[in-house]
Amino acid sequence: MQLAAHTAVTLTNHLSQLRDAANLVPYPSLAQRRQWLDGLARLLQQHQHELAAAISADFGHRSVVETRLAEVFPTLAGIRHARRQLATWLRPQRRPVSLWFQPARARLLPQPLGVVGIIVPWNYPLFLALGPLVAALAAGNRALLKMSELTPRTGTLLATLLSRYLGDDVVRVVTGDAGVARAFASLPFDHLLFTGSTRVGREVMQAAAANLVPVTLELGGKSPVLVAPGADLQHAARRIVAGKLLNAGQTCVAPDYVLVPRPQQAALVAALRDAATRAYPTLADNADYSAIISVPHHQRLQALAAQAQAAGAVLTTINPANETPAALAAARKLPLTLIEQAPPDCRVRQEEIFGPLLPVIGYDSLEQAVELLRQQPRPLAMYLFDHDKARIERLLRDTIAGGVTVNDTLLHVAQEALPFGGVGASGMGHYHGHEGFLTFSKLKPVLYQSRLSGTWLTAPPYGNTVKLLLRWMIGR
Repeated sequence: MQLAAHTAVTLTNHLSQLRDAANLVPYPSLAQRRQWLDGLARLLQQHQHELAAAISADFGHRSVVETRLAEVFPTLAGIRHARRQLATWLRPQRRPVSLWFQPARARLLPQPLGVVGIIVPWNYPLFLALGPLVAALAAGNRALLKMSELTPRTGTLLATLLSRYLGDDVVRVVTGDAGVARAFASLPFDHLLFTGSTRVGREVMQAAAANLVPVTLELGGKSPVLVAPGADLQHAARRIVAGKLLNAGQTCVAPDYVLVPRPQQAALVAALRDAATRAYPTLADNADYSAIISVPHHQRLQALAAQAQAAGAVLTTINPANETPAALAAARKLPLTLIEQAPPDCRVRQEEIFGPLLPVIGYDSLEQAVELLRQQPRPLAMYLFDHDKARIERLLRDTIAGGVTVNDTLLHVAQEALPFGGVGASGMGHYHGHEGFLTFSKLKPVLYQSRLSGTWLTAPPYGNTVKLLLRWMIGR
């Protein structure tokens, strides 16, 4: 109880001091916001290797190339995009005024909300901390970040670097376990962004509701791959493997399962095996192949595969060098495992996998595949492999997902001009690019009344003039 009370007081003090800073400068200038973004860019460029080493240490092993490719690069791209577009985003938007209120003028003024809370998951601790932070700072806010207890080295290093490059009056970082996260979600932020599981997202939303804090939830779910009849299976396999095995499948938009025409299923499985073998000829000592974050997560994935197999599923484990289970377990590496004929009620068909297990499901008609997709909660991402333009457009209209990449995987997330966000069980709200700026801004509507205003004609005491006006305005 004393620890919880101490944590609550510390968090409240952080928020209070950041709010004082925000109140002191409630509308940071364009120059100030660019200075913040420049500080973030310098932090990343000058310390990317230290950050990659910290992330790798937290994981047990995390590919340095993957960290630079999937975390450093997209964050820098987001900073550059925001800096380039910021003057346009800050410009007040003119809005039309109804004939009845002319010659008044109207516009929308984007105003900072104040202090934003960001709850960061462990799987991409750099990108999912700094990506939202870019949007929050571009909108003129201060921010308090809660880093995952599973990435303590990254959290500690990021706290030091953000304090050095931006200052404690702009952003602060806290670390801690689930108890700290619950206390964090209960703070009266001006906006709260959470990235994580759907289950925890419900708890975060409930905690935020007590203070009427608006939330953006980036959750995940089971992101499907739909391989259309006649698709290029070799290309599809290469891109599915690339998307699935990035970070060893520990990605919220990783392909979770594949739907393929039943006559092409065996060929796709063979192509997936070949693609994975070429990409990762070894596993345990392979610097390119990342480890599972922790022993409990590793055990959970093994249990998912074992339960599917016990229920009658056929497993194909892709272990090109025939490395022993002991060697793989010691490195906390898990081979890509293709799972066919898994019953629909298996956990691997019901839960978000978040690792290198990939159910492959045959379908008999495209209509049947679409119906299978509709039966699932709406996913954060969906991937279509097809070259029939009319069919692609029909599938895009007939299915719902947070985002879609056609003939590839993951890449829609890296487009700063596209918003990122879920729908239904996979989340609510958007960020990235302009949508991130808008998420962390209040578009304040302002009406400028003219000295020539005629509104005095509708003031009481009401007489014949206002009655005639009403007949004109309403129509009878």
